[in-house]
Parts: sequence; C-alpha cells; structure tokens
Amino acid sequence: MDDPEPERNISGGAAGGGTEQGFDPATAGTRAEAVVDALGELYWQKRYGGRDGFECLVRTILSQNTSDKASQPAHDALVDRYGGGDLVAALADADQQELAETISAAGLYNQKSERIVAIAELIREEYGGEGAFDTFVKDGDPDEVRERLLDFNGVGPKTADCVLLFAGGRGGVFPVDTHVHRIARRMGLAPADADHETVREHLEAAVPAEKCGFGHTAMIQFGREYCRARKPACLDDPDACPLAEYCDQVGVYPASGEVVDPAEASD
Repeated sequence: MDDPEPERNISGGAAGGGTEQGFDPATAGTRAEAVVDALGELYWQKRYGGRDGFECLVRTILSQNTSDKASQPAHDALVDRYGGGDLVAALADADQQELAETISAAGLYNQKSERIVAIAELIREEYGGEGAFDTFVKDGDPDEVRERLLDFNGVGPKTADCVLLFAGGRGGVFPVDTHVHRIARRMGLAPADADHETVREHLEAAVPAEKCGFGHTAMIQFGREYCRARKPACLDDPDACPLAEYCDQVGVYPASGEVVDPAEASD
C-alpha cells in the first residue's frame, strides 16, 4: 500500500508558503541542476524562509515518520492550545501527557511530546525564549546552527536542514527525506548505496544555492506523483515520466516489473 500522503506538498503550490522565485532554466551546469530546473518548470520555483525557528522545529519533529496529512492537524492543534505567546515557554511548562493528547494525530505522540518538551526546556535555558532562538536560527553561522540543532535529542539531519531552509532561509540547503533519497539514487544523481547525508552532499554540491529549496519540495512532490517507491510511473510506460530523459532507472526493471532499492540493484 502506498504511503498515506496528501496530493500536494504543504510547502508547494500557490498557498504552500515561500515566495515565488523565478530562474533561468538555460544550460544547466550539472545533470542534478537540469533535474531541478525541470522540476521547477513542472511544479514551482520558490524561495523559502521566514518561518519562526522554534515553531518550524516543532512542526518538523511532528512530521517525522508520518505524512503531511497526519502532521498538519497535530501542528494546528498544538498552536491552538499553546500558541499566542512565547511558544518555547509554553511548551517547556507543558504537561507532557496533555501535549501527547494534543498532537496524537501525528503518531508516535508520546515520544514526540517528550522530545518537544525537553527541547523547549533546553532552548529556554540556553537562549531565554522563542525570539532569541529565532534570531540564532536566522542570523547565526549556518554550520553552528546545524550542529546545535543536531545536538537536540530527536533532531536528525533532515529536521535540522528543514529548519535552516524554512525558518533560516539559507541557500544551498537541500534536505533529504525518503523521497529525495530514493529519487536521487534511482536517477543516478548520487551513488546507489549513498546514505541520506551522502545524497545531501552530492545534491548541494551540484545544485546552485538558490535552487536547493524548491528542488527539495518539488522533488518530494515528484516522488508522490511519479517516482513512487513501489510503482514508479516508468514501470509500465517509459513515456509517463516527465523526467525520463534524465533518469538512469537504477533498481527499476520495466521488462520484469521488478523494483528494488537502488543499493540492491544489479549491475
């Protein structure tokens, strides 16, 4: 069964946040850039940034191991109950079980509520509150911000990079989720056996900084619509994929109908 995801990436489309960012899709310097250009023409070109740093962090934690369809209601319920003031202070003082009930739509709510309360307590202790943490995320050295975010329990590279992108507005940040990880290796933009961090390094090195943000969100949309994990569009019809000309089809075997993880693909 396919993942239960909404039809549209919540960071894409006309109402998905960010500001329109045009680009010239003339001769791309790398194949990865050509792929991102094609995705931008297929979906959207945007510049992200400006979200509140802590709320963005919380929102991304809620999205871990679940879909937008589940995490968005949990985020909205959290903001309804605890928003309106300093969200760091409100969540640092929150009753963990009450918070767990509030975000139950997101799944793994006990674990996520524990992590959110603990992170809020650390941020209040270290930065004093929501405003100072937001300033750190937006104005601090990006490497230092990423390192500090990764120090928080439950915050991995993808979560840290999403905060840098959607709150910090940092160029050259290409967060890697399961869709990006699969597609980059399937298309041959990164080694077939690359882990998430290695895929990120390849994409950030090959895609111009101003294109990484919408490259991330548009690639997620492409993964939902065309390059699905078990049933990519090219499996039955090579012409069904709008990015077919760029793809190595690593791990996809139309002749046999087999689809495997790129790392397990035969030579």
